[in-house]
Amino acid sequence: MQPRDLSAHEAYVPGRGAEEVARDLGMDPETLVKLSSNENPHGPSPAAVEAIEAAGPRVNVYPKASHTDLTRRIADKWGLDPEQVWVSPGADGGIDYLSRAFLEPGDAALVPDPGFAYYSMSTRYHHGEVSTYPLEKSEDFEQTADGVLAAYDGERIVHVTTPHNPTGSTVSPEELRAIAAGVDDHTLVVVDEAYGEYADEPSAIGLLADYDNVAVLRTFSKAYGLAGLRVGYAAVPSAWADAYAKVNTPFAANEVACRAALAALDDDDHLELSIDTARWAREYYREELDAPTWPSGGNFVLCDVGDGPAVAEACQRRGVIVRDTASFGLPECVRVSCGTHEETKTAVETLNAVVAEVRPA
Repeated sequence: MQPRDLSAHEAYVPGRGAEEVARDLGMDPETLVKLSSNENPHGPSPAAVEAIEAAGPRVNVYPKASHTDLTRRIADKWGLDPEQVWVSPGADGGIDYLSRAFLEPGDAALVPDPGFAYYSMSTRYHHGEVSTYPLEKSEDFEQTADGVLAAYDGERIVHVTTPHNPTGSTVSPEELRAIAAGVDDHTLVVVDEAYGEYADEPSAIGLLADYDNVAVLRTFSKAYGLAGLRVGYAAVPSAWADAYAKVNTPFAANEVACRAALAALDDDDHLELSIDTARWAREYYREELDAPTWPSGGNFVLCDVGDGPAVAEACQRRGVIVRDTASFGLPECVRVSCGTHEETKTAVETLNAVVAEVRPA
């Protein structure tokens, strides 16, 4: 007995965890600085922690009420109807729900290269085909409507990421409008804003009033610090919002996640602290690193270090975990998350020392 042919599928490669690295190196995980997974260095909101603790005794009950409460709270935040909010287990779950709702076997999705591997993974899980549009290093990974539409060939779904992982580049509302207007009537444009809170541009959710072929993904994993709870959502046009009930996982996000997300949405101070720290760290990296970096709208920067795997390995041995981006097709680069002020300064000191050793004279 064997599973179906998965030879065309790829495995998602996450950033390495502190415990994993510590075991390999015989180190104390508490001494490591983990900046490989774009996590919030301040952790979750204290209000979210209280909500997590309070929800514990209720996890024997399915999360119907909390799921409804979170849906309504998100809808209120964005001026949407509750039916337009598809709560999901992380933004990844939203990608799956949209794939289920739109892809017939053999349909294609257009995805950025480099880009988030799960766009292609979800497409193939749902028996779809994948094509790509390039983001060129020589053009500083600029994202434009012309670039996307030049590669577009009638695909059923087009994935756009802003801010983009791992490069940090963003897409302006004008370019997003041009993409939405430039594709065929049957094509859905999925705008992934997992890092949207950190960016200066307004959310593409504002486009839903004018376009019925745009969906926007958001998550509580990054700026809200709830990565371990896996809760996110898709914002969709009202014209087809009722598809959610037919494609979602029953009780799509758990009781603890929903209650924590509700509390996090009301803690503006923690969100502001998280955003301000990331913006400071991005600028510090750009000014202090002895390696070229690209402007970023996220809570990370991409650095050209010459040999990404070698630099990442050497940084680990010195206690700083960064992400080599070979799995993104950028083996000459590393991606480093925005830490606290202390963590960021430590990362710069470590990276500068390692790059000086690894790069040929």
